[in-house]
Amino acid sequence: MEDHYFPMTFEALLPLACKWAEEQEERILREGIALTPAQLDDARVVGIHSPERVRLLKVDEIPTPSDPILHAAAEATGLISPLTCGLTLQYGIFIRTDQWAERRLLVHELVHTGQYERLGGIRSFLQRYLHECLTVGYPMGALEQEAIRRETEICGARK
Repeated sequence: MEDHYFPMTFEALLPLACKWAEEQEERILREGIALTPAQLDDARVVGIHSPERVRLLKVDEIPTPSDPILHAAAEATGLISPLTCGLTLQYGIFIRTDQWAERRLLVHELVHTGQYERLGGIRSFLQRYLHECLTVGYPMGALEQEAIRRETEICGARK
């Protein structure tokens, strides 16, 4: 990754990413819907302590940060693109409209909610997740690999 994408250091970008994630989570919690009983069961299976707090918001496209530096970082890492199907921001989960009924995607995103809980919230999760994306690359980081593994354990192998 070339330095011109990141005129700010990771340590300087992290607070911007956290602020954006908190704002997006607030939006999802305000506008989103609660999990169905079957989805609550999946949330419990993946180990979420407070599954009743999770909300889902259907969107045509996963939102990207408006801050130009954060936007460039998201694009450079490939974390958010027009191809992104879901995005978890602690208890708020964006699901792209055309993927709304995909249990496998939701289970994957619920694993990330469990990781937010386990790691202590938005800042600690993003610090670790983004560091993994920048060092070993997406989707090879341990947190992303855990979500893929749990998704496969619960939903079966991809066809």
